[in-house]
Amino acid sequence: MFRPLARAAGALFPGRFRIAGTMLALYVAVSFLTRLGLAAFNADPEVLAPQRLLGCLGIGLLFDFGVGMFVALPFALLAWITPDSRGGRWLLAPLTLALALAACVFFAFVAASEFVFWNEFGTRFNFIAVDYLIYSREVIGNIRESYSLPLLLAAVGGVALALFALVARRLWRATAPAGSRFARRSVTMALLTALPVASFFALDARYKDFTDHTPSAQLAGNGWFDFLSAFRHNEIDYARFYRTLPLARAAGILRREFEDNWPTKFVSGARLPIEREVVAAGPEKRLNVVLISVESLSAEFLSAFGNKEGITPRLDALAAESLFFTRLYATGTRTVRGLEAISLSLPPTPGHSVVKRPNNDHLFTLGEVFAEHGYAPLYIYGGYSYFDNMQEFFGGNGYTVIDRSALTPADIHYENIWGVADEDLFTLALREIDARAAVGKPFFAHIMTTSNHRPFSYPAGRIDIPPGTGRAGAVKYTDWAIGDFIDRARKQAWFDNTVFVIVADHTASSRGKSDLPLANYRIPLLIYAPGHITPRRVDSVASQIDLAPTLLALLNFTYRSRFFGQDILAEGQKHQRALMANYQTVGYLEDGVMVELRPKGRYRFVDTTTGQTLPEDDKTRYLLGEAIAYYETAAEALRAGWLRTDDQGAAAKR
Repeated sequence: MFRPLARAAGALFPGRFRIAGTMLALYVAVSFLTRLGLAAFNADPEVLAPQRLLGCLGIGLLFDFGVGMFVALPFALLAWITPDSRGGRWLLAPLTLALALAACVFFAFVAASEFVFWNEFGTRFNFIAVDYLIYSREVIGNIRESYSLPLLLAAVGGVALALFALVARRLWRATAPAGSRFARRSVTMALLTALPVASFFALDARYKDFTDHTPSAQLAGNGWFDFLSAFRHNEIDYARFYRTLPLARAAGILRREFEDNWPTKFVSGARLPIEREVVAAGPEKRLNVVLISVESLSAEFLSAFGNKEGITPRLDALAAESLFFTRLYATGTRTVRGLEAISLSLPPTPGHSVVKRPNNDHLFTLGEVFAEHGYAPLYIYGGYSYFDNMQEFFGGNGYTVIDRSALTPADIHYENIWGVADEDLFTLALREIDARAAVGKPFFAHIMTTSNHRPFSYPAGRIDIPPGTGRAGAVKYTDWAIGDFIDRARKQAWFDNTVFVIVADHTASSRGKSDLPLANYRIPLLIYAPGHITPRRVDSVASQIDLAPTLLALLNFTYRSRFFGQDILAEGQKHQRALMANYQTVGYLEDGVMVELRPKGRYRFVDTTTGQTLPEDDKTRYLLGEAIAYYETAAEALRAGWLRTDDQGAAAKR
């Protein structure tokens, strides 16, 4: 493929500018082969459907050539500024070959990174890749612990040398004097400079939307372009890019969502239209709360959801003794989305989670409600809490943050790049909880686990699956650690006066044939409190944002709410719906229909049973209005400061 491309580039890049054409051809060839490799790696035969494959390859080549013009530009600059003479060649040739070797190493490195990233997330580079630049310590450590780094680097080096060998002779020949004067070269350089400028304005990420088949759309992209696009558009303005309604109308729809399903007393004059007084049905239950958000705990791992591997025996036993919610859906595919949903009860607005956004302090949170009722809110994490901005978010919202730095080496049985083993995290949690219980103060402890994460390593001898062998072992170890924690907690005086909440932050997979594959958002929720909460299954469709209102209702808390979630056991029975997102596409699920809201005001309706796109009719238009109301109001609440608990209000966001 390279040679025909190089010959074609020779017509576009005359004389010594052929060095730029050669590197453009090499880049396009590498990108094309990477795309084919990812398609094979993805192993989805639907990608091979003719209309999808042709669209994927054709649009992909368009992106490759557009980005390749930027790759060629430094080589064109060399050809332009060095004298077109024999003496000039001895300057141009070594500079060209050195730059080409560096480019080949970078080509190979990015291609390898794309395969690693696709293996983890089933997509080309996006917001997550941008985050990984910021948290390079954890990411590099994860790669080092998950893969054979010497083998990976050797492969990158080998591919880079092979690429360089492919172009070195052609580049050397292209550096020969061509007899062009500087003025003539300047005209050519001006034209070649115009090409990347034109591609900058011409290329648009929307070109990938030629199909609703997500893997095909992702493969049509270009990793370099997608990374830079995500970097440039790290925040997404909902009102600018998504379908909206007049704010008053959106507020009216959202208020009706609460009024129609349960008697609701809205706060007069409140800036947030759904701010309301929640009045308890009985006397307050002053119970402690331990909330465990479990890393990547897909519902499919539990036997209650059909799993036959037996990797969650302790959770399966706890489910039978708990209020067990079987149709709860996560709002996103990353930990920060889960933390946002649990703590803020907020729809997943496009772009970054609020946990990672600026001005995310003094917000109305679950911890704030507990603090108002005299509890000590804690956030306990097994890694370093600077990661994903957890320290700033929870610390800025009234939680006491306790992390890996609170442990001594003697306290740690095992750790990897993400944090200490879950058993050591739970030991830390017991120590901190005991300290609060000793002074008679009720506590709300939010514990975030880490062990069920690549590289899937944990202390040996705890379970019958060797560490580092795959996801199943990490799930079973986390299950063991949770069971061990419950056993140890049962020996404490505060156990009989405590509610345990176990929920996933997100699932283990985000891949699917649609933007929002429903099965990849389904997570378990267990609320366990022997003697206080009667065990039973709850099969209502619900969202992760509903956890906070449901928990507070079980405790009979009276409070002023700014939550977008609802009590699953009350109004949630009459209005079953869920909200979920994947950074750009945000979704609203109700009655088996997924409403997908996308940038540029686009939307579609998907039958979640068949995966087919549904036509617009009275029902889908009604659901579209509900979806817009949730997301538009949530986005405006964040922008205007309606969720802030201090006196800054809207001015805080200006």
